[in-house]
Amino acid sequence: MAFAAAFFEDGKPVASICHGPWTIIETGYAAGRRIASWPSLETDLINAGAEWVDQPSVTDGNLTTSRNPDDIPQFNEAMVGLFARERTSEPA
Repeated sequence: MAFAAAFFEDGKPVASICHGPWTIIETGYAAGRRIASWPSLETDLINAGAEWVDQPSVTDGNLTTSRNPDDIPQFNEAMVGLFARERTSEPA
């Protein structure tokens, strides 16, 4: 959990799919976020203060999430966009 939390603390890009948002809940960084996940996590995410969304992919700040393996094409596109955005915003 400390490893994952450090990414949020440092503002690094984070990508999570399927049941991965449980890790985000455990780090304490779900609150106030829009998060897509496997449907069975909806209640847990809401209880953690997140807005659960039923979309193939959603990006909220430095976080990209997705529902399931069927969404991998959209998830990959969003994740690559997030990583590219973060990379180009770093000082040269």
